Amino acid sequence: MKKIIALLSACLVVLCTPVNAQKTPLLSPADQQSLHAYEDTLALLTYAIVNDSLPENRFGACRAFILKLKTALKTENSFHYPFKRIKSASILYPPDSTFRLITWQLYVDKDEYRYYGAIQMRSKNLELYPLIDRSFEMQGNLEQSVFTPSQWYGALYYNLKEVKTPNGNYYLVFGYDGYEFFQKRKVIDVLTFKDGQPVFGAPVFVHEEPNRPAYTKNRVLIEYSAEVEVKLNYDEAFEKVMMDHLIAMPSPYGDGVTNYPDGSYEAYELKKGLWYHVSKVFHQVQDEPPLPNPILDHRTKNIFGKNK
Repeated sequence: MKKIIALLSACLVVLCTPVNAQKTPLLSPADQQSLHAYEDTLALLTYAIVNDSLPENRFGACRAFILKLKTALKTENSFHYPFKRIKSASILYPPDSTFRLITWQLYVDKDEYRYYGAIQMRSKNLELYPLIDRSFEMQGNLEQSVFTPSQWYGALYYNLKEVKTPNGNYYLVFGYDGYEFFQKRKVIDVLTFKDGQPVFGAPVFVHEEPNRPAYTKNRVLIEYSAEVEVKLNYDEAFEKVMMDHLIAMPSPYGDGVTNYPDGSYEAYELKKGLWYHVSKVFHQVQDEPPLPNPILDHRTKNIFGKNK
């Protein structure tokens, strides 16, 4: 199995063929038709990657997807084809559409997921950076590490936010990691481009806690029970990165403790290009529950629709 997964990663590497960028590329009608045909096949393959019950079929679909995607993206100006019918992979763009971020998930077994992806730059010919998931072998404090595309903390990205600063722009990318059967993870990574090369991780998350020197994180990584849903995303209404506050509780499966949301929220608030941690967002407390009276108290009809 590990040989098969290594082969899939090797297939992803061959996607990379950098060239110079062009400013105003357009798709020809012939290329549009060709990419439409590729999209049909790619959509079917991603569905099989996610939904097929047999591991060998999922692995085979993933390998075929990588090779077919490579061929499709070699089409001149392929960046301008959106691949909207590929529902089982994530394709994200920043507001200026200077690149797009493509990621997808491969279920290996109940305690192992692998992630695949690529960053395609906006260019006439293909300029691509394959993302090679090495999270399964990473050691140390992952929140303080810096990674390259060939040593990527793999995740299925579900949101991307551009952050503009006087020293240049960077991007927050929000991702999901299936991790293990009983434990899941979510991550906020920081994507920058240094000398034109993608880099993951930067000290933009600031924590200022009582009786402790301030410190920064290069990414935010949370782990929680597979039983629950956990929020970790940028909230446009509050203009903050909102996240469930997690507390450790005994696992019902006998594997120690795990984290559950307690109903309150933490956040990160943007100030001068950095994200400052807010330990608690909402402080109001209600004296009464939201429904102080039983729902049926003021109804004039019974459950059969007849007058009482």
